[in-house]
Amino acid sequence: MAQVAISFTLIMRVEMPNETGAFGVLANAIGDAGGVIAAVDMRSVNRSRVIRDVTVNVSSEQIGNDVRRCVEAIEDARIISISDSTFLAHIGGKIRVEPKIPVKTRQDLSTVYTPGVARVSMAIAADPSKAFALTIKRNSVAVVSDGTAVLGLGDIGPLGALPVMEGKAMLFKQFADIDAFPICLDTKDVDEIVETVVRIAPVFGGINLEDISAPRCFEVEQKLIERLDIPVMHDDQHGTAVVILAALMNAAKVVGKEFSSLQVVVSGSGAAGTATIKMLLGAGVRDVIPVDRVGALNRSDRYDNPHWRWLAENTNRENRRGTLAEVLKGADVFIGVSAPGVLQPEDIATMGRDPIVFAMANPTPEIMPDAAAPVATVIATGRSDFPNQVNNLLAFPGIFRGALDVRASRITESMKLAAARAIAEMVSDEERNAEYVIPSVFDQRVVGAVAKAVGEAAIEEGVARRALVMNEEESAQTLV
Repeated sequence: MAQVAISFTLIMRVEMPNETGAFGVLANAIGDAGGVIAAVDMRSVNRSRVIRDVTVNVSSEQIGNDVRRCVEAIEDARIISISDSTFLAHIGGKIRVEPKIPVKTRQDLSTVYTPGVARVSMAIAADPSKAFALTIKRNSVAVVSDGTAVLGLGDIGPLGALPVMEGKAMLFKQFADIDAFPICLDTKDVDEIVETVVRIAPVFGGINLEDISAPRCFEVEQKLIERLDIPVMHDDQHGTAVVILAALMNAAKVVGKEFSSLQVVVSGSGAAGTATIKMLLGAGVRDVIPVDRVGALNRSDRYDNPHWRWLAENTNRENRRGTLAEVLKGADVFIGVSAPGVLQPEDIATMGRDPIVFAMANPTPEIMPDAAAPVATVIATGRSDFPNQVNNLLAFPGIFRGALDVRASRITESMKLAAARAIAEMVSDEERNAEYVIPSVFDQRVVGAVAKAVGEAAIEEGVARRALVMNEEESAQTLV
């Protein structure tokens, strides 16, 4: 698998001879290795030696290693220390807890703690629903992972997963003003995960499951939905599915095809693939063909995997069999949530008029956009370095914001469908084109639109415990 390039900055403290031309040797070595000097700061100097902090931009970890080796190879030069901007950003973690009210006097202390807090505790004990109004439960989400399916890294354990979950908590706060906290569990047992989350659930208004491998993620999510009265969502499944659906709604309009008439081939029947297929069916797509390592799932074959059995019984209307390349012939849409390199340009060429290709595998997609461009009309990936980035950051902040705002007891299919439609509608008829079928993750309108749509859907479906009363900014709520 090719390694995705991730730009970052090195800060190198280098000691060298204090002589003419020495810095030029250093600069040439850094440039030859692929680094770009961004700044040079003098730290100390004497008659014979000089110490500088050299800031170097590099395009990948490999280039960073090359720069370091080239500098180390310079005669009479010594690297005293080297810092990586990515690691520096993680020192001490990326999130923290801060009080909302300063405690400066005895009166402040008695208000937020003893004895004043006792009145609030007794009020909640008498009416537990008041916890939503009087504690952090009102606006908090637990980001729960067992570290078994982290990014493209796989099973790296709870500690390895922690920086990712911290990052997810940051996104919740930055984009939806939700206080989220990372919970990384040192167990892979489904029942232990479920019991742990149930025990800590009183603190939280919602549970975001993250990076739990399939098929256990299905069971964990379902059991928690059944046992808890707060929203539970496995974002790798449903957040991804919501954004794929939103992008496909607009892509169908770009190519002038009825959404319901699309024939969609989905490569990958894991967590994201299964959720995507179910959302497509729920949104009205009549023909979806799931493909996995055994080929197209169909009603003629038998599968031990219960999720595959469900897919085989509820999809693939014509009961087509064969490889991915075989079932793609004549199809309108390819959605890949599988592995890099499984799709070739010649496969796309056999698809129907104006093929739509969503190659979502990360970090390397099923086909690179530049390879697909000559034969595909609309191309989307999960990457930020190409147009049409399908990123679940467009979905989960607004979904949980909307669910918390109405104190929903769960996240339903209609709420997710409402989120997808809200995201799709952020791209106007005038703006929509082959390279713009999904809004930017930094479009500040998205979270509010998604939250409103989700909240309204929850109220309509009867899972809300609070009504929305919209003011001029369409964001205020009131208790009922």
